[in-house]
Amino acid sequence: MIADAPVIDFHGHVGNWEPIGMLDEPMRMLHAMDMAGVDRACVFNIFHPEGRRGNDSTAAFVAQHPDRFIGFAYVSPMMPSTIEAELTRAIDELGLQAIKIYPPYTTFPLDHEAWHPIFAFAQDRGLTVISHTDNGELSEPRKFGAAAARFPGARFVAGHSGNIEPFRTQAVEMVQAHENFYLETCSTFRQPGVIEKLVAGAGADRVLFGSDQPLMDPRVQLGKIITADLTDTEKRLVIGGNAQRVLNLT
Repeated sequence: MIADAPVIDFHGHVGNWEPIGMLDEPMRMLHAMDMAGVDRACVFNIFHPEGRRGNDSTAAFVAQHPDRFIGFAYVSPMMPSTIEAELTRAIDELGLQAIKIYPPYTTFPLDHEAWHPIFAFAQDRGLTVISHTDNGELSEPRKFGAAAARFPGARFVAGHSGNIEPFRTQAVEMVQAHENFYLETCSTFRQPGVIEKLVAGAGADRVLFGSDQPLMDPRVQLGKIITADLTDTEKRLVIGGNAQRVLNLT
């Protein structure tokens, strides 16, 4: 591990998804984090479109180990009447610190105006929004980039960095076009050299480590950064320094 470098995982799930063995158990996640050398993990629950049940679940999960977990709020444009009130409650009352969205659970592409109330809230509060991005019509990085252009006061993090080519390159292009756009590293589609390409294209200060735990092994996801052909300074930024900055943890 890199000496004196905090390791913050920007992508973790809470909630029950029993068919794949995902259980709402903080101790299991802590064990995986400890084995991998992860200091803190950002977590969210995407299973409840109205937001309230999932956000309560996230807050309860975080409350068991607030020194290790950072909670993100989740809302959906499929239930537009709940967005503003639930985000206000989640941030102000539950203490959640950023916003997670998941286009595949909706019918709206990321550049659709249905998302605007969420992005406007983030802009008004100076918050970060992380979205799933991939090759799907709803989740293309360029459409998330359009939101970054429209709402410059918010920060936008492309979860999975578009996942596969040519959408990874598209995600890098969005970083180059928008100073409030960032990449996050977890993915099922990663070949050797991808982390180096993301850093070379986006800059080390715009790439954040994420594991997608417990769906993916954080040891593998962190290992591909620690073993990447990057300087120690670049690795420090990616594995935790950038997360500290975008979440105002320092």
